[in-house]
Parts: sequence; structure tokens; C-alpha cells
Amino acid sequence: MTPKKITRQDLRDAAEKYKNWGKWGPNDEIGTLNYTHPEDIIAAARLVRKGKVISLALNFDHTGPQGAKSNYPAMGRTNPIHTMIRTGTDAYSGVLDKRGIRAADDMVTMPLQCGTQWDGLGHVFYESHMWNGYDCREVTSAGAQKCGIEKTKNKMVGRGVLLDVARALGKEWLEDGYGITCEDLNNTAEAQGVTTSLCVPARWSAASRPGAGTAIRAETHRALPSRRSNGWHAPSSQRSQATPGAARYGRTTPKGASTSPGIGSRSRSWA
Repeated sequence: MTPKKITRQDLRDAAEKYKNWGKWGPNDEIGTLNYTHPEDIIAAARLVRKGKVISLALNFDHTGPQGAKSNYPAMGRTNPIHTMIRTGTDAYSGVLDKRGIRAADDMVTMPLQCGTQWDGLGHVFYESHMWNGYDCREVTSAGAQKCGIEKTKNKMVGRGVLLDVARALGKEWLEDGYGITCEDLNNTAEAQGVTTSLCVPARWSAASRPGAGTAIRAETHRALPSRRSNGWHAPSSQRSQATPGAARYGRTTPKGASTSPGIGSRSRSWA
């Protein structure tokens, strides 16, 4: 059977049918983070047993996911550029002594997409609008006047669930270009003892009740080292459809676990 070619009108029809705009009123700027309440954060904190911290962060260095290549050269993204402003050599030579203190200092220049970060709902537009129908022109050279990431600061704490898709498929990592499907997510959840009631195709998953988040481990970065030169703007045949770790909000209930909402996060690797 020949796959149906998706048209722009198909996308418009789907967007109109499934969009969530207006659910929390015309002035909402945080979307499904509205599901997270103070009591949920308290309940999530009570789940800590070992106190073990697992970093979900990318290193801010030249090995990041960007390569400054793009179909739009002026919009090319770089990996972090780390510059030392003061060093131990400066201190040793005495050039800092007039300040009365010897210290090192540095600076980092980078686009935010070169590392681990959360996108505000003003990041992506549908046609000429962002989340909740706000005009895309609300994002100016001065920043996002609507749906900025700062609007989420009181909600970004809680319980999260990891779906290790690579492990569930019997792989150390997923090959670059592999698209994570609903079936993959459901099978992974079943293998881990997590029951889900909502699944979103490709890179965004369900989460563990309203307000909770799911992080997905794919580690496609390890399958194609050349991605660092191609960057995330490489042709689709050269990049993964599944971000190596991502999160949004929805519903699932882990078997035998608390039903506290929480959050997920992006990650390139897991400890």
C-alpha cells in the first residue's frame, strides 16, 4: 500500500481537531503545566528514597549536538564557545594583584539549543500563532511577551517517569533516524510495569498522570558521531525523529507507585 502523502490541509484539519487552545482560558500561558498543584509537588518530594542525583544535562562544550550548519546559514547554531577571561596563569603572573584577589573567571557564548533546556510555549508557531492562539508577533527581538519559559517557574517541580525505549528494544542505543512510535512507548511502559492511558506519536510521550512528565532514553547521539558536524538541522535522513530524551505532559499510572504528578526532562544520556 502506498503511504498517503500528507498535505498542508491535512495538517490544518488535524490541528483544528486536536488543538488544546482555550482549555485553561484565553489568558493561559503554561498549557498542561496547569495540571501540577502544590500538593502534587509535596507528594513527589516524598517519593525520594536514596537521594541519588542523576544528571539529565548535556555538557556545555564542543561535543554538543549543534554544528552551525543549516539550510538557513544566518540561523545556524553553534556548540558552546567557552572563553577564559582570567586564568591561573594570570594570577601567577601577578596581573590580578591590584584587585586584591586572585581568581579565575570565564564566559560561555551559545544558542540555547546547544544544550539541555526547556522550551517555552512561545518557541514554536502554528501558522501565525503560538500556544493558546497568541499572535506570533508577541515574540520580538526583546523576547517572548507571551508564553515565555519564565511563566513556568512555579510549576517545574514534581515526579517524573523514565521510559527506556532503547533497552526495551534490546539495544544499547537507537540508530539515528529511528522514529519512536506509540507501540514502542506502550511496550516499554509495559516492560517497566507502567500502565499508560495516553500516547502521542514520535518524540513526545505520555506522562504519569496529569502534570507528570516522562523522559525517553534513546541515545541516538551515540549512533552517529557525525551528527556533531551535521547538527540538528541536517536533512531528515541524517537525523533522528526521536529527540534523545524529551518530555511533555499527559496521563499514566505506574503500578504500585504514588500517583503524584511531576515533570520530565531532556537528556542525551543517563547514569
